[in-house]
Amino acid sequence: MTVSMVLDHLYIVIFAVIITIIVGVPIGIAAYMFKPARRAILVTVELLQTIPAMALLGIIMVFLGAGKSTVVVGLLLYSLLPVVQNTYLGLSEIDPGIKEVAMGMGMARLYQLVNVEIPTAFPLIFAGIRIATVTSVGVAVFASFVGGGGIGSAIYRGIRVGNMPLIFQSTLTLMVMAVGFDMILAFFERKLQRKFSPR
Repeated sequence: MTVSMVLDHLYIVIFAVIITIIVGVPIGIAAYMFKPARRAILVTVELLQTIPAMALLGIIMVFLGAGKSTVVVGLLLYSLLPVVQNTYLGLSEIDPGIKEVAMGMGMARLYQLVNVEIPTAFPLIFAGIRIATVTSVGVAVFASFVGGGGIGSAIYRGIRVGNMPLIFQSTLTLMVMAVGFDMILAFFERKLQRKFSPR
């Protein structure tokens, strides 16, 4: 396993998570704001995560070809559920009293959403981002099967030639990466919870 494989894996995961945040948070907000579309949105993101990762990447590869773009889109679709669901739940579970105070102050609906509701819901939204990130580290292993590179290439090579030390090293690197991301994001999640918790 080479350093470039580890960097490739990190690049794929980080880029996919950034895209997931950019896409997933607005979709979660839409599910909260637009009741007629809510069920369709939530059911769709749930269904996406039930598709096996290899099958999903295979379908995407038919349209985008082999490469990192296929992996990023696959990780995006696979990681939408925790981000969309937590965004929706975070906004839905805000104390109605907070919303009433904001309305009583004459805030417009959009202003209230951006300046009161999203900041209040952000700890739960961030928890969804944390889940999506850790999940992406594992799912990105399948990148090697669609020409995306990453640590999965080393694992596949190790399995093909029966190189147990290589498989162990690659798996251990994945575990360290997943635990590292989880610990860092858990630290920030606790900070956010303390910051936004009722006094």
